[in-house]
Amino acid sequence: MKHTVWLLLALLIILHQDFWNWDSGQIVLGFIPIGLFYHVCLSLAAAAVWFIACTLAWPKGIDDFDGPTSEKGGDA
Repeated sequence: MKHTVWLLLALLIILHQDFWNWDSGQIVLGFIPIGLFYHVCLSLAAAAVWFIACTLAWPKGIDDFDGPTSEKGGDA
């Protein structure tokens, strides 16, 4: 799954270069320029990739605590 997340991340980086929308005057939904709409969709895709990375590819046990600590922040 980790390789899939890296592949999706690389795809997002490539898709971020949207040179084909620079000179377009097209309006989406009657008020949003196509470039802004494209970046909204790209941001939602990035959020989905981050969600996949956190839920499926995050290492197990990395958030476990070793044990209690003293009030000063050192080991008990």
